[in-house]
Amino acid sequence: MTDAADYTPPEVWTWAKPSGGRFASINRPIAGATHEKALPVGRHPLQLYSLATPNGQKVTIMLEELLALGHSGADYDAWLIRIGDGDQFSSGFVAVNPNSKIPALLDRSGSAPIRVFESGAILMYLAEKFGAFLPAAAAARAECLSWLFWQMGSAPYLGGGFGHFYAYAPSKIEYAIDRFAMEVKRQLDVLDRRLAESAYIAGPDYTIADMAIWPWYGGLAKGALYGAGKFLSVQDYTHVQRWADAIAARPAVRRGRMVNRVNGDPAEQLHERHDAGDFATRTQDKLGGG
Repeated sequence: MTDAADYTPPEVWTWAKPSGGRFASINRPIAGATHEKALPVGRHPLQLYSLATPNGQKVTIMLEELLALGHSGADYDAWLIRIGDGDQFSSGFVAVNPNSKIPALLDRSGSAPIRVFESGAILMYLAEKFGAFLPAAAAARAECLSWLFWQMGSAPYLGGGFGHFYAYAPSKIEYAIDRFAMEVKRQLDVLDRRLAESAYIAGPDYTIADMAIWPWYGGLAKGALYGAGKFLSVQDYTHVQRWADAIAARPAVRRGRMVNRVNGDPAEQLHERHDAGDFATRTQDKLGGG
């Protein structure tokens, strides 16, 4: 790789060589399907195609919280999409999400299937469909949606910015790591100040804003992202720590973060979820998934 001090950008960028790094095999500057493959469909109204990255966890947590409230219509099949293998570029997946990113949801409860992609859009869609975890009053709803979209705009600096250059880039670039570490710490300070005055992100009640933010920033605060907890001094954000622990203790959150998980402690992995009993009977064992 060219030393940063010697690199001059070309007049016109071309995809002439692999980018390097952990995800080089699936990165490309074009969209669309790379192969023909239909998506599986289970028996439940909601079909989720995902992986337990922070973005994927948002939706499985939401679905498990809805089921815990008694919304039987939120029962779902969660199919594993292995992004490292390029499953997100199948023709079936691209038909549900033309952006080829997890998670993607297909709602088959009506006369015609409805596709929903982008994790924030899925959370909002489900909240409105079931009338839960999104306040109805105008001011409270605006606060909740503001924080939801804060997460959608902020997390790329944490993941694609800091996470990439700190953990995945083929070489360490001081400027890039410093730039994004500064921004991530600023974001943690934003959250810490907010949580100093509020039990949850959007106010006194638990909402989709918490479900969106917790997998990223709660995970970071508890040392689960990029091994960067000490580097970023996450223990200093005491209000974020309190909030992260409170969310992690919720039974539906513990279930939701297991779904479509393929790394870490095998006891915390449920590769595919097709029934509530799968948490006890280990769906992945029945499917030969490990």
